[in-house]
Amino acid sequence: MTFELEQMNPQWPLFLVPLFKKTFDPRDLFRKLNLRVSKMVLLHFPLVLELIAHFAVAVVIRNLDTVVSQPFDFIVVGGGAGGSVIANRLTENPDVSVLLVEAGGSNEGVLNVAAPGLVNFLVNSAWDWNFTSTPQSALNNRTLTVSRGFILGGTTSTNQMVYTRGSSEDYDLWANITDDAGWSWDSLQKYIRKNERFTPPADHHNTTGQFDPNVHSFDGIVSVSLQGFPNEIDNRTIQTTSEMNKEFPFNLDMNSGYQLGIGWVQATIGDGTRSSSAASYLGPSFISRPNLHVLLNTRVLRVLENEHQPSDFRTVEFTQDSGVTTHTISASKEVIISAGTIMTPHILMHSGIGDSEELHSLGIQTVHNLPSVGKNLTEQPIVRNKWLVNSTHTLETIARNDTLLAEVTREWQHRRMGPLVDPPLSFIGWLRLPGNSSIFQQVPDPAAGPNTSHYELIITNGALAQPAPATGNFLTFSTSVSSPTSRGSITLNSSNPLEYPLINFNLFSTTFDRFVVREAFRNTKKFLAAHSWDDYILSPPTNATTDEELDEYINQNAATENHPVGTAAMSSKSAAYGVVDPDLRVKGLSGLRIVDASVFPRLPAAHTQVPVYIVAERAADLIKDAWGISKEDTA
Repeated sequence: MTFELEQMNPQWPLFLVPLFKKTFDPRDLFRKLNLRVSKMVLLHFPLVLELIAHFAVAVVIRNLDTVVSQPFDFIVVGGGAGGSVIANRLTENPDVSVLLVEAGGSNEGVLNVAAPGLVNFLVNSAWDWNFTSTPQSALNNRTLTVSRGFILGGTTSTNQMVYTRGSSEDYDLWANITDDAGWSWDSLQKYIRKNERFTPPADHHNTTGQFDPNVHSFDGIVSVSLQGFPNEIDNRTIQTTSEMNKEFPFNLDMNSGYQLGIGWVQATIGDGTRSSSAASYLGPSFISRPNLHVLLNTRVLRVLENEHQPSDFRTVEFTQDSGVTTHTISASKEVIISAGTIMTPHILMHSGIGDSEELHSLGIQTVHNLPSVGKNLTEQPIVRNKWLVNSTHTLETIARNDTLLAEVTREWQHRRMGPLVDPPLSFIGWLRLPGNSSIFQQVPDPAAGPNTSHYELIITNGALAQPAPATGNFLTFSTSVSSPTSRGSITLNSSNPLEYPLINFNLFSTTFDRFVVREAFRNTKKFLAAHSWDDYILSPPTNATTDEELDEYINQNAATENHPVGTAAMSSKSAAYGVVDPDLRVKGLSGLRIVDASVFPRLPAAHTQVPVYIVAERAADLIKDAWGISKEDTA
């Protein structure tokens, strides 16, 4: 019992169609999806797909043979925050054709992706690349989980949805590093506003005093909102910022460019639903463009040099069957790599673009010696500190009770209300060490400026753990180094492009980073010593007080915040280091550009999805300018 792809309605959901076969047996498909179906379902398979399609957002489906033979102006590798923006903005002009190639599957119909409160179920799931770091020598040689989205939308489909831009000083530093004023805070304001669409929270409560509408856009693409299901720690947190205003001031809106203080979390959520790059930039009104094509479940292996034109890269090699067969597609104008901080250098190095000595050691021929590829890996280390609390209204109450979880899930599905409309975060604080801190007698201040944070506090009404602890209720104060000085690298594990690279964050390799996370923990204890917590806190996560005791606690509990950047960093056009120039073109090559977090020359003091959106919005204009493409929305 087989069907021809030509029989298939072009409105069927893309993730259900194995594009690498013209003829396929639906029984194979259901086996892959772990579904048991009756013979009647198999007999009426086309009708079944029609019914599924009725409830799913359609995407343009292309037979692989058609895709390979079709000309494209641009090929975008990766459908995350960077690639989705580029694909959307370039196809605003109906005369520009774009192929977006994504390694993962569709975001459609994935409950744990759509419902913000189910986000913790996505780690180590089918929608996660499931990377693991190398043993971290400063953390008792522990390996760390590295969570990246393996799905359309990339990590915007799997992250905690936090909307933070960073400090204005972060971007002014980028402009200084690259000698390009276009990367300054003021110059990027139009791109910030093009990206954002601030919306009411799910419960439509009065948000006066929770954000500053003057620093937000209400007509962009990605939905952003405030908390839609208040919890019992909200008032305690606000009271503490009043009681301890000097040390922990309230910040009305940390996205104004001045980030210091504690404020309400803003998240990429609209109407209680995650607003990922797939749901926004590749939403129904955009994905239906006839000049935009999306190819899912496709691993790009390499970009290939034009054999007739040295240093010209406009062809991608890919596979849909784990390398059994490979195919190539070429762009007439550019290939834009947006595969992320880990996979972008991986693709470059397998293409012969990287450090010639490292490539030679693996038997990979160097096509373009670019030693900075894979270097400068920067990550924000985090420790999730769990206080035992006197409460039964924390995340654990739901997580441990399957009946209650099913109930709140139904509430979200039918009404977009209840605890699942929010990510498991309530407040964020961006704070600095005192100016007279002893560490500054040893090292210079690494923050982008005097108004940029050294560390972050993330306040959660429960334990950020999956599965939840078996007993107890918790308040988590996560402490993260927001301006870290440790640097790591991405290197190849073998000459096989399907093998994952080696990810070495080299966390806590500097005295500054360890000093900061110690002081952040101590300041968290001060925060929770405020009177507003008197009847709430039962016991701390550790009784450690000395540096040595805290170091051991950190070594056992530190993780990554999943904000890796910098492995294909921008530098000025004249700089001998770096991977891309300020226009994001790979140095020394033509036809190849990079648009993702790997190009960040410095990690902003922020969660990284919004900075990627900002970079990608500007990159789209840079590409349009380079090719004389109209910037008017004509689609």
